[in-house]
Amino acid sequence: MKILILGGTAEARQLANRLVALGHDVITSLAGRTQDPILPEGGLRMGPFGGIPGLCAYLRVAGIERLVDATHPYAGLISINAVAAAQASGVRLVRYMRPPWTPLPGQTWMLVESAQEAADALPGAATVLLTTGHAGLETFLERDDCRFQVRVIEAPAFEMPPHAELILSRPPYGLEDEMALLRRHGVTHLVSKNSGGGQTAAKLEAARRMNVQVIMIARPLYGPALEAASIEEAIEALDLPESLAGL
Repeated sequence: MKILILGGTAEARQLANRLVALGHDVITSLAGRTQDPILPEGGLRMGPFGGIPGLCAYLRVAGIERLVDATHPYAGLISINAVAAAQASGVRLVRYMRPPWTPLPGQTWMLVESAQEAADALPGAATVLLTTGHAGLETFLERDDCRFQVRVIEAPAFEMPPHAELILSRPPYGLEDEMALLRRHGVTHLVSKNSGGGQTAAKLEAARRMNVQVIMIARPLYGPALEAASIEEAIEALDLPESLAGL
């Protein structure tokens, strides 16, 4: 069966590898924003589709029989476009995303809907560990009454202002290292997107232990799709032929 995976996450890569091993014709689409990504097994497509019409056209021309949205929970419009394209083309869509985090026992988060709301919620003179990626970064850096430790995998296209320091690193992160980071910089606030998963979850436990206030940006709304939280659930939701599914 021919399957298109909208990827860019470890979950997408693992699912592609599993489906290829089961004998399916798998193409993974990457946005192309990350340099030197770890590539999955199977075919590869780079770059945007051109909105809903472009994705519909690709599904039709490539003969795609199943569509998997395994993008980052904050990947933008692609998840919304996937819903519309699947509905228009009649291709079965499965959304495979890691479950969101929830506050730890004894921990209270400040829940917000956007980067702007998160930036506005910071008190003056806050020292912030910012782990929200590149999107909306300028919004936070306008708060020159705060200090920021900006942790990203790749450097943004502009230099950090005097009140911000860049931390270039790639997960996973361990609890002891996260606590040391918070202690070293005197962090008072952690701003995060609710990405879920285990690779970066240690920052939440570190924040709980260090009494650091967590400001959590909620996930966007994507539209209806079959939901899966594991590889096994995703394969089952894809409703693959039994001879190939291996279930």
